[in-house]
Amino acid sequence: MTGLPSKPVAADVVTSILDFSQLDGWEEDDHQTAMQVFLSTCGDMDDPDWRALCALASVQQGNAKTFFELFFVPVLIRDEDTPALFTGYFEPELEGARAPDERFRYPVYRMPPEARATDRWLSRAEIESDTALAGRGLEIAWVDDPVELFFLQIQGSGRIHLPDGDYIRVGYAGANGHDYRSIGQELVRRGVYQSHQVSAQVIKNWVRRNPEDGQTLLHHNPSYVFFREVNEVPPEFGPLGAMNRSITKGRSIAVDPAYVPLGAPVWIEKEGAVPMHRLMIAQDTGSAIKGPQRADVFMGTGDAAGREAGRMRDGGRLIALLPIQRAYAMLPPGVE
Repeated sequence: MTGLPSKPVAADVVTSILDFSQLDGWEEDDHQTAMQVFLSTCGDMDDPDWRALCALASVQQGNAKTFFELFFVPVLIRDEDTPALFTGYFEPELEGARAPDERFRYPVYRMPPEARATDRWLSRAEIESDTALAGRGLEIAWVDDPVELFFLQIQGSGRIHLPDGDYIRVGYAGANGHDYRSIGQELVRRGVYQSHQVSAQVIKNWVRRNPEDGQTLLHHNPSYVFFREVNEVPPEFGPLGAMNRSITKGRSIAVDPAYVPLGAPVWIEKEGAVPMHRLMIAQDTGSAIKGPQRADVFMGTGDAAGREAGRMRDGGRLIALLPIQRAYAMLPPGVE
């Protein structure tokens, strides 16, 4: 991880330096909370500029707003042809058990070595209709709902609630190498719904009402995700993000690291029914998060967080806070 984006900014992307007075809602935000989230991952950033700022942050925790204003510059990076899009994500919580029975019949698998050794392995339909994984001790747990398991794979991490009240937390371990296909878009293509009607809950309900067609719909997405146990994270903390640290409800955001460094503070101005003007920390990524104005807001764990996340599909703008010299280095020659 470095102080600059992970690859050169494309020619059709415009970079602008802003002032903190141009950030709508900046004065009213809880900068102290954002500082604590920043401190949780800034020590893992490799660049000397970021390490120095992290050390400063650890001794300036009582004056977070001033810290951000003194040592960072707001940078707006945008593609004029692609508007901003904010969505939400969450950590699912499934009901499951360590051993299968009549209720818990759907396995959550570790990654088999042959899938890790190739760029493209069996498809979702092949995995679920074959015995390639069964009986090999790759099962982490068994859950009671194949639809929730499908969405667990989309989210990439989650918690499994066991009958004795304990939890297993699972995180992304790898995938089968097939491209992800949206089943929501497939329902729109089939004429079942219009695009504005589609949400995770709508899809779940449709699949459950139409079990045979529903399984076919789920198999439309050939991508299949494998998991690992994440026992080092207590249940009261958030799941691990791309920086291998727990992420925080309402303060962690997934971004495209081609444009925003992981670990960087990010100011968001999300529009929609529930506006959100807040300082976030870029601590995660996602396969669908591509572009300078694309972001996914972590909404927490469980069904309520899932409903909030599922409703979020809003415009606005995303502004990265970068170290001063790094920010100005991103401007084209001759631009100040």
